[in-house]
Amino acid sequence: MLNKKTLEDLQVQGKNVLVRCDFNVPMDDDRNITDDRRITSSLPTIKYLIDNKARVILMSHLGRPKGEANPKYSLAPVAKRLSELLNKEVVFAKDDRVVSDDVKKVVSNMKDGDVVLLENTRFRKEEEKNEESFAKELASLGDLYVNDAFGTSHRAHTSNVGLSSQLPSAVGFLVEKEISIMGKALENPERPFVAILGGAKVSDKIGVIENLLNKVDTILIGGGMAYTFLKAQGYGIGTSILEKDKIDLANELLKKAKEKNVKLLLPVDVVVAKEFKNDTEFKTVKIDSIPNDMMGMDIGEETIKLFNEEVKNAKTVVWNGPMGVFEMENFKKGTDAIAKAMAECNGTTIVGGGDSASAVEKAGFGEKMTHISTGGGASLEFLEGKTLPGIAAISDK
Repeated sequence: MLNKKTLEDLQVQGKNVLVRCDFNVPMDDDRNITDDRRITSSLPTIKYLIDNKARVILMSHLGRPKGEANPKYSLAPVAKRLSELLNKEVVFAKDDRVVSDDVKKVVSNMKDGDVVLLENTRFRKEEEKNEESFAKELASLGDLYVNDAFGTSHRAHTSNVGLSSQLPSAVGFLVEKEISIMGKALENPERPFVAILGGAKVSDKIGVIENLLNKVDTILIGGGMAYTFLKAQGYGIGTSILEKDKIDLANELLKKAKEKNVKLLLPVDVVVAKEFKNDTEFKTVKIDSIPNDMMGMDIGEETIKLFNEEVKNAKTVVWNGPMGVFEMENFKKGTDAIAKAMAECNGTTIVGGGDSASAVEKAGFGEKMTHISTGGGASLEFLEGKTLPGIAAISDK
């Protein structure tokens, strides 16, 4: 575990505590929140601060308003949802400047246990540039700073890095949980340790594969990225997705795996389709007989069996990236099967954010996982062994 101050290291009573959350939630066209998992994930930190009589000032970004105020990206719906979840009013300090005299007035009227939510920090162009002037404006509202936004910890922005240099800081419960569970898996895993990697591109996962080759016993590769590896091994892959410029690298990774005695498993059969859509002709074929005019869309039954066997016997499993085009009904079997295998695994099961997280939730296995990361990009960088600026900036114990 990182040697950073955590929430319980701070004396919060009667203090204004600025908390960076990740409320970047999906909404429909009528601005209704369609998935509030990121909001509920931040509740333990917020409730702890309320119970310990802090004055809680929450901040987050939403979407990409490109440094300008845009009502489409206002956090008003989040304030409403938070009020419902906490069963108490969360005051929304609606102000396109995020910090202003009006906002300062709202904050100075707070009593212990009150909660205020500031407007989208990305309404200010200074946010993404991590400008000190904006950090000082935000810091003027608070006495202490808590980073509970794991999902944006890989970005060096004002509200998660700049603020740490202005105020005494700590990580919140969510960030602490993310780092301790994923950190233990990477540093001191129970074995066998299996990593499952999918998604469209090898290039997105190079760093992850290279880092994990030094840590895991087995790597299972599915999704679009598998075809570059299969091509590297000399198979014909039809019209499947291919990163030509990564064939040599795939070969190198296969070689490295062998040298390090890591079992690297690729699909043995795949579901191929005529076109990239759900209602097209499709069938399952062995990987040495992919038709020239068809593309791989999912892993096949034999591969599912092979992968399941590895997952079932694992003591630690980390999964990042779907096994096929899981958004389409006909090509989500492989991804669902991995989710099910992980749900039945008795070891520690970690899902690394993004598409895999939504696939697990959709398949109804969310509750069965040890941990589902709230950050796609952040968890990827963590798995790559990179330092996350939003966490590095926090005060040491």
